[in-house]
Amino acid sequence: MPAQQIVEEVSVQWIKEQLDHFADLEERMLTAPSGKAGLLYIKSITDPQIINRSIIAPFYEIDNTQVYSDYLSSYPGSEEGKTGQHALELMLGGYACVHIEGKLCFFDALKAETRSVSENMTESVTQGPSDALTENLAVNLNLIRRRYQSTELKMESMLIGNISRTKVAILYDDSRVNHQVLDELRERLGTLRIDILQASGELEKYIRSDKLRIFPKTIVTERPDRVVFNLAEGKIAVMLDTTGYAILLPVIFNDFFVAMDDKIQLPFVGRFLKLLRITGVAMTLWLPALYVAFTSYNPEIVRVQIALLIAGSRATVPYPSFVEVLIMLVMMEFLTEASLRLPRAIGPTATTVGGLILGQAATAAGLVGNIMIILVSVVAISNFMIPLNMMSFSIRVLKYLFIIAAAALGLVGVVVCLVGFTMYLCSQRSFGQPYFKMFFLDSLGNSGKQKGGGR
Repeated sequence: MPAQQIVEEVSVQWIKEQLDHFADLEERMLTAPSGKAGLLYIKSITDPQIINRSIIAPFYEIDNTQVYSDYLSSYPGSEEGKTGQHALELMLGGYACVHIEGKLCFFDALKAETRSVSENMTESVTQGPSDALTENLAVNLNLIRRRYQSTELKMESMLIGNISRTKVAILYDDSRVNHQVLDELRERLGTLRIDILQASGELEKYIRSDKLRIFPKTIVTERPDRVVFNLAEGKIAVMLDTTGYAILLPVIFNDFFVAMDDKIQLPFVGRFLKLLRITGVAMTLWLPALYVAFTSYNPEIVRVQIALLIAGSRATVPYPSFVEVLIMLVMMEFLTEASLRLPRAIGPTATTVGGLILGQAATAAGLVGNIMIILVSVVAISNFMIPLNMMSFSIRVLKYLFIIAAAALGLVGVVVCLVGFTMYLCSQRSFGQPYFKMFFLDSLGNSGKQKGGGR
């Protein structure tokens, strides 16, 4: 672009024309014995205290306009608009434009309205730190670097979104990260073309390679200690400036059953708790399907007393066990969704009372058996044992595939579905990392010795 065109584009009048009909556009003229300066900013996204303290007050304290101009240029956060488009991006990003002696200087005065560091809500622990990430990227980086004081912790940033212009940060330990995975992530983010990006979950959908999948291949977490632990394992953290969650990649199936409590407990206790969670997943997937298989197809497998007990509880049920299971599980899904959407003050009470009334009424009316109520309760409790909600939601959906297989083929269908489920896990990759391997690295101690890890 010719130099004259750049000068014409980056002018106060041109910026005002582009921001026409901005009711919150503020223009001020600063006048002092030493000279004059123009000030232009969007007051809804700029901090008036920063403008008064760092722009207006120094103008009247410094009696030389050239010294004041040098002060603005050397101040951390100030930039010079090289093109008209760049100048508009700075203005819309919370910068104030100062016009002095024919020169434009853009001063960072962004007002970031975010909550303070609070207790995490989705990944509770009984011991350990309880702080959570916030919607402010600078605060999140502070939480991470306080815990990870290493010169190997690198950060790269970029802007994504043609309209939102969301700042995205990539964090990794340069001595432990797999650089092939890092290059692949850079390529996917660099080729991303979207208008609006507001949440980590949105970005997670865009950077995945396979569009049709059952299980999550990245972890979305709000815990800074989980981010730090995974960085030390050689993984990559992607953080957004507008959301209190970070994306961790690549991950394996085993990572979704690790709670941060496991790192604090005794090793034997931690392994026992993880075994409980895996057992809970197995019960969530298999119990409803096995109930359908044993009731409708293979009652000879269970003991006679249990078969008679199930038959007695279903004596008044007018439809097959498959329909009975679907009715109760769908009702349980309704209660779960209602507990998430209702206000916190009444959500737990309403769903608990509703569940008790529905279960008792359905049993008394003979629509479902007593054993079915127990089974649905066990399935709901065991599903919530998974520490990360993304995997919990996937398991909630997957159990219906086992139920359909059991309704079609009985116990054989459950076995076939289990084999297919295992083969699917073994065939999956997360940024080149085998998804169903038991451990991401041999051990945390060995990860520091590996340069980039194996893909």
